[in-house]
Amino acid sequence: MAFTFTDENVKKIIASGKPVVIDFWATWCGPCKAISPIIDELAAEYEDQVVIGKYNVDEESDLSTEYRIMSIPTILFFKNGEKTSIRLAGSQTRATLEEKIKELITL
Repeated sequence: MAFTFTDENVKKIIASGKPVVIDFWATWCGPCKAISPIIDELAAEYEDQVVIGKYNVDEESDLSTEYRIMSIPTILFFKNGEKTSIRLAGSQTRATLEEKIKELITL
């Protein structure tokens, strides 16, 4: 199951230095609902290597404002406490998401 990021916990998790994948989503977003099971599966598969989770833009706002999230789903990738250049917007396939997670691990 994917981790639930909140404004209260997200900065600490990013600062840990561990690779982090954040899916910015909302309950009313169709494409977000479509990729949600994939995010959950990948979170379970990579739980020892990467923190993969979801950030609900309707319930939280600090991080989405900071990174100027204008459309959802948007997925950001962090490593060593910094945002990487990897960024995905819109609905994604499992293969694309997994490829980007592997790329993040090797950075």
